[in-house]
Amino acid sequence: METEKIILREMERNDWLAVHEYASQHIVCKYQPWGPNTKADTKVFVDQVMKDSQHNPRTRLVYVVVLPDSHKVIGAGELNIRDIHHKTGEISYIIHPDYWSRGFGTGTAKKLIEIGFSTRRLHRIYATCDPRNIGSAKVLQKAGLTNEGRLREELLIRDGWRDSLLYSILEHEWI
Repeated sequence: METEKIILREMERNDWLAVHEYASQHIVCKYQPWGPNTKADTKVFVDQVMKDSQHNPRTRLVYVVVLPDSHKVIGAGELNIRDIHHKTGEISYIIHPDYWSRGFGTGTAKKLIEIGFSTRRLHRIYATCDPRNIGSAKVLQKAGLTNEGRLREELLIRDGWRDSLLYSILEHEWI
C-alpha cells in the first residue's frame, strides 16, 4: 500500500529495532496503557504481531510506515477486525515524533481505512484517542472520521483513568 508520502508494508520480525526507536519514547506512549518500551517489550510486541499474522481468519493486520525514498520505518498502523459478523474494525497508528505534523499519521489512517473497506469489506471502522491528544484527534478528522462522542474513564493508563474520544467512518461515507 503506497501513497505519495508513505508505504505501508506488513511488519516483519526484523523491524523490531525501528519500532523500538519510537516505542521507547515517553512522548509517544504518553496517552497509552503501554510503554515506554524496553527492548524486551518491543520484541514481545513484534513476536505477538508475527503470531497474530498466522491466525485464520486473520483479525489483526499490522503494517510499518515506510518512507519511499529512504525505506526508513517511521511508524506503524494497525487494523483490528473487532466483529467479523457485523463487519466492524478499529484502526490505530503511531508515528516517530521526529516525523509528526507532516501528514504521515493522516496518510496512515487513510490507508488503513482503505484496506478495511476495500480489502476486508468492513461496514464500520472506528478509532479512539485521548481527549488531550489534539494531534491524534486532528488526524482522525482529516482522515474523514466523525466524532461520535466521549467514552468516560474507558482506559487505565499511568496517570489514572483516561477518557477516550470515539471516531468512526461508515463504508458509504468513504470515497
